[in-house]
Amino acid sequence: MAGTSTTPEKSATAMALMSPTTSRSVTQTVNGSHKFVIQGYSLAKGMGIGKHIASDVFCVGGYQWAIYFYPDGKNPEDNSAYVSAFIALASEGTDVRALFELTLVDQSGQGKHKVHSHFDRSLESGPYTLKYKGSMWGYKRFFRRSVLETSDFLKNDCLKINCTVGVVVSATDCPQLHSISVPESDIGSHFGMLLENMEGSDVTFNVAGEKFPAHKLVLAARSPQFRSKFFEGLDAEKREITISDLEPKVFKAMLHFIYRDTLTEEVDMVPSTTYSDFPASDTLKGKLLAAADKYGLERLKLMCESCLCKDICVSSVANILTLADNCHATELKSVCLKFAAQNLAAVMRSDGFEHMKEKCPWLQSEILKTIAGCESDNCSGGEKSQSVWAQLSEGGDTNGDHADKNDKGKGEGKPFSVQLPNVSMGSSLGKRGRPLLVVCVCRFLLSMSQVMCMLLVQRSH
Repeated sequence: MAGTSTTPEKSATAMALMSPTTSRSVTQTVNGSHKFVIQGYSLAKGMGIGKHIASDVFCVGGYQWAIYFYPDGKNPEDNSAYVSAFIALASEGTDVRALFELTLVDQSGQGKHKVHSHFDRSLESGPYTLKYKGSMWGYKRFFRRSVLETSDFLKNDCLKINCTVGVVVSATDCPQLHSISVPESDIGSHFGMLLENMEGSDVTFNVAGEKFPAHKLVLAARSPQFRSKFFEGLDAEKREITISDLEPKVFKAMLHFIYRDTLTEEVDMVPSTTYSDFPASDTLKGKLLAAADKYGLERLKLMCESCLCKDICVSSVANILTLADNCHATELKSVCLKFAAQNLAAVMRSDGFEHMKEKCPWLQSEILKTIAGCESDNCSGGEKSQSVWAQLSEGGDTNGDHADKNDKGKGEGKPFSVQLPNVSMGSSLGKRGRPLLVVCVCRFLLSMSQVMCMLLVQRSH
């Protein structure tokens, strides 16, 4: 058999194709922090063993977390003379591995903080694993209460707890070609200059005597109402249009959004208010939300809803709920309904609630639906009923108690993770009687409210 020969060119090609490739697996933590301020510690003290104060939910590594603080301790069998602190997984997750740090802040300015940290030190068994939503890690004996109340950690009846979570993630790092960075879009600034310079304007709006030059094509591209007005309606040939239902500052803020896709500083930086003395609809945010609803500016609606959401409190929620219902602001309305349901007793005593009953009586039945579980909610019916029962019987606000009653591991400063159990179907009727009664009462009130609304409608006709 004749042998085969290999030319130098073919050999070089074969060697080039067989060059090794490389990759690298990198395991690291995605870190995030949250500062939790507990104002009114002396009032929280005495709420009961196993009852907690929860921080707002914050996101780290694609998961949601919350800080739980127990003023009277978590479990009576450990030692109720201690306050307890935990970090809880607040979103769905399976085997989430993470590092944690809890810091009780020294408010004397000397920097002598109480720190429990897993960062920057070796762990015998590696990061801690949380199995599913509700799993917690923390300290039952976080700090002795008697010492805490005479220390620099408590100042002006206020405690400050800092929390850091490091979620462990693994990724494959591959060699990449050099990249070219692309700056953020500047189309908004270009259109904004077009508005400011009034170049090429073909329409002028007269709002209470103040003139606003603009461009029909820009307005039509952003708003279906303007598109219909300029290309299908009677205003197609007009060069000046009178706006009688908006104030100049509201119309100016709306034009700013249409051209720049941002809120004006007057809207974005306006200080928060409780809306206790006047309706939310009388504020610039509220008026801009109504304008966005009228002109079909859905993104502007969401931006206004986001701003108004930050102002929700017991004294303002009824007014904001009324505004959200009138402006078809579904996201804001949902938040208000949940807040009102969770703080029912206090909200019912607010002036805004009386205004809401007069202007939008049907919203009472929607709050009852939220309480009775007729709409989707994250908590179970039993937890929700217990929260409502506490508000109606004690007149206070509750956040629910998600503590695990079967924790293991004792000793001050000893960390552990626990899992929240499911409610047993074998619980006795005595334990469930109150929640079931509240659900029945709420549903009865819901039915009566619907009947009253029907009667009011018939009477108006």
